[in-house]
Amino acid sequence: PVGMLRRRQGLGHSLGIMPIDAAGCPAGSRKAAQLVVGCGKRQITIISTGSEVEIALKARDLLAAEGVRAAVVSMPSWELFDRQPEAYRAEVLGVAGHRVAVEALSPFGWERYVGVSDAIIGMPGFGASAPADKLYPHFGITAEAVAAKARKFAVK
Repeated sequence: PVGMLRRRQGLGHSLGIMPIDAAGCPAGSRKAAQLVVGCGKRQITIISTGSEVEIALKARDLLAAEGVRAAVVSMPSWELFDRQPEAYRAEVLGVAGHRVAVEALSPFGWERYVGVSDAIIGMPGFGASAPADKLYPHFGITAEAVAAKARKFAVK
């Protein structure tokens, strides 16, 4: 099977940074979530998927400039990720309660990964349609907003 996806958002560098495994697939993609950057001790984990990974990476850069150690996780499939061993999930997600999710589509359901709904950035309703460069700032789906939210949840 082959799928083709088209997006209105620019994907920038977010798809070109994934490490590749021996089979030529993005490392961790078969486990449906992977640590993109930020191995080692971290104060916050930013979880995203698709084009939001680029926003998460920019937020990480803003936090790093302030001395906050952040990791970025790409999680394209909850269902497959939930099937992984607990040890893998804990390694990828980091400390519970010190996570922020960014999802342009809807914040619904991300609580199970971040702990509280206040740690999720996304569009609160359905049906808004415009280019991402108009919608995202309107709904606060920006690297600056993600970094601000992450500061609140980062391990001190």
